[in-house]
Amino acid sequence: MFMGPQQLGGPDDLCRAITGFIGEARKKLFIAVQELESREIADAILAARSRGVKIRLILESKYLGTNNPVPDPWKAGGENEGNRQTVVALLRAGVEVVFDLNPQTFHQKYIVRDPDSDQAAVLTGSTNFTPTGTTTNLNHIVVFRGKRMSGLYHEEFEEAWSGTFGRMQERREEEPKTYRLAHVRTKILFAPDHAPELEIMKQILKARKRVDFAMFTFAQSSGIDDAMICLNRTGIPVKGVLDRGQGNQTWAATRPVKNAGAELYWPRRDAGVRKVHHKLLVIDDLVTIVGSFNLTGPANRLNDENIAIIGDILEERPDALENQRHIARYAREEIDRIINTSCEAIP
Repeated sequence: MFMGPQQLGGPDDLCRAITGFIGEARKKLFIAVQELESREIADAILAARSRGVKIRLILESKYLGTNNPVPDPWKAGGENEGNRQTVVALLRAGVEVVFDLNPQTFHQKYIVRDPDSDQAAVLTGSTNFTPTGTTTNLNHIVVFRGKRMSGLYHEEFEEAWSGTFGRMQERREEEPKTYRLAHVRTKILFAPDHAPELEIMKQILKARKRVDFAMFTFAQSSGIDDAMICLNRTGIPVKGVLDRGQGNQTWAATRPVKNAGAELYWPRRDAGVRKVHHKLLVIDDLVTIVGSFNLTGPANRLNDENIAIIGDILEERPDALENQRHIARYAREEIDRIINTSCEAIP
């Protein structure tokens, strides 16, 4: 797991984590991401293509257009120009690219690498593949290794590649898959197929000691605010970091959750944080929830998303407990670091 960016005091270089993952590809890369604007990440993809790696890429189409007319459409510049330049470079290099058909948001952020080999792995998390995503927004990345996990994400990729996005009747309704990775139970859910909101609520309501989180968008429409309010009323503490811009909205869950007794923070205006872009929860320092999923109704019902539940509150195996505690500790240490170095309490 990687927490960053280093430019904001995080322990890990997020761009290097992504480019290093791409650099280890031998035969295949399947990339599903909302945006691809980072020159460093695009260069890593182009280098893989030059080594003969087969690459397929799915992008959110909204980030390739512009809402603002330009005086001369034949000249470069304007909104999302970096994304357009990246796509042109990749297409010229022979990378296969498709754009989403989701009328809402294709919000995925994952790469599947060599799913049929001993190099099989998946990279996912909250990080968009943009300069801001890897340098000025607080984000995380997680890497899962092994054929079973990469096969699961590859299946999701192929579903989207075939043209099935968002809330479409043709989407499969299989149960979420759970695997043991390094002895730790890990459950993967894809929205909107699996309606992750209920799973997150269930995990939160299992808490016996505490819930810690860092979240970009946390809306009252999610229902997860109700689960946190229930915990507070039973005396179980809830502590979290919210993005200042998102947390100040009238639809945000900030006030109801704070009024129920939660300890909430957002970045100081002088902290240099552009966005708290995490989608990160830690329960009882045992279970870690990561991925692309903001706590909103649309993320649950309409968007293409993925989340991973790492660990199990009821785990009894000593080896699994040790490993899941290690992961949860790393995530909570980052939440605490953000609060202690960059934040102020929400008034």
